[in-house]
Amino acid sequence: MADRQSLFVKNPTLLLLLLLLSAAAVTSGATRLNSLESVIRMPTEKDEPEAVDDQELGTRWAVLVAGSSGFDNYRHQADVCHAYQLLRKGGLREENIVVFMYDDIANNELNPRPGVIINHPQGDDVYSGVPKDYTGEHVTTRNLYAVLLGDKGALSGGSGKVVDSKPNDRIFLYYTDHGGPGVLGMPNLPYLYAMDFIDVLKKKHASGGYKEMVIYVEACESGSIFEGIMPKDLNIYVTTASNAQENSWGTYCPGMEPSPPPEFITCLGDLYSIAWMEDSETHNLKRETVNQQYEAVKDRTSNFNTFNMGFGSHVMEYGTTDIKAEKLYLYQGFDPASVNLPPNYLSTSTHMEAVNQRYAELLFLWHMYKNLEDGSEKMETLKLITETVRHRIHLDSSIDLIGKLLYGGTKGSAGLNHVRAPGLPLVDDWECLKHTVRVFETQCGSLTQYGMKHMRAFANICNSGVSQALVEEACMAACTGHETRQWHPSNRGYSA
Repeated sequence: MADRQSLFVKNPTLLLLLLLLSAAAVTSGATRLNSLESVIRMPTEKDEPEAVDDQELGTRWAVLVAGSSGFDNYRHQADVCHAYQLLRKGGLREENIVVFMYDDIANNELNPRPGVIINHPQGDDVYSGVPKDYTGEHVTTRNLYAVLLGDKGALSGGSGKVVDSKPNDRIFLYYTDHGGPGVLGMPNLPYLYAMDFIDVLKKKHASGGYKEMVIYVEACESGSIFEGIMPKDLNIYVTTASNAQENSWGTYCPGMEPSPPPEFITCLGDLYSIAWMEDSETHNLKRETVNQQYEAVKDRTSNFNTFNMGFGSHVMEYGTTDIKAEKLYLYQGFDPASVNLPPNYLSTSTHMEAVNQRYAELLFLWHMYKNLEDGSEKMETLKLITETVRHRIHLDSSIDLIGKLLYGGTKGSAGLNHVRAPGLPLVDDWECLKHTVRVFETQCGSLTQYGMKHMRAFANICNSGVSQALVEEACMAACTGHETRQWHPSNRGYSA
């Protein structure tokens, strides 16, 4: 033993090498090469860039939005709760994180783990400690805009917490839910419309209320919220789960790989969302840049470019791309334990099975039906499945018929489904889009989270200059005689 100690005293370099190898052995199977680099550092290396001191850093703010309700949409609130826990571990203060979620999941009678929400098949509870800022009827587009603008006077209910940010502050906004061309869902109507949202961002910028902002959006056609209308000079960088024409995807779903625990009949997460959060949890965010996360999330959300397998979407970016060079901790904070974290149970290079967000509801209903014993409850569930599918068929066929009435039998589909060139907005007149939606819903019933996909059809009607009187006539002709009582906006509200 004495000889060994003498050897190390005479050869300090050998001792250092052994220590480094020991550290590498602990982490080599745990993370990729960049994790090893975060363990082995030169004495001159520092976690925080010298150019950003505490005064310049300002306050980190975050707004987290789950735009849905219902146990079939479990994954959206699970995403938001997970994001909250990640940011809190990163050092963001509770008073600087504003949470929007309906809060009908954790204690739902269908939840096999009452009071608990998980976002990964082997994940821990992410619900505990999440603040109830805006829940239930207070999860609205109006309240979201008021929070972003720091306008307490415009709030209706909720905790009253707003983003009271200053010129040196940074803001992180994360939204997860259903979407459609030009719109994002909310559990209380109306929906969020792209141009309204962009106008809010412009107002926030004009007020000098932040230094920089990063926005992550998980929704179908989420790229359409920013395509052609997102300025590049607002000091806001955006990434979206999908481009302007494709779906986003739910994952950790029953019957798929990886699968949730067998007692769950709903998806636990969304592909883009779990990609960015699980990336953040396995990296030192003082060393990882915004761009590095964008590239990692893009690969994983595309299922590593295996689109031909049917799962995955194209992650897009918009706005001020100079922000990409910055370190992630400026927005998500830094967990001191992150340097030594093991990887997730699932390798981030594993292909993920996923479900189109618009069909996750039917997947949930089917698994609920299968798990029920024969009886009245099982028959009611089958009835619900039938009614849901029937309304979807009605929406699709009505839109198709309206197109034929407006443009002729051979041109209807092409006229409604036309996709504008990249860089152009979905629609020129956003008020026309809203009015057309209201006309359709009055005659044909609520679009629902499924029917949001038809927003492009309404946009194209506006872009082609069809008069509103003619649109109303076509909607009446297409939907007269169809029973819409259950789905009428007088019961559900208007989407616009």
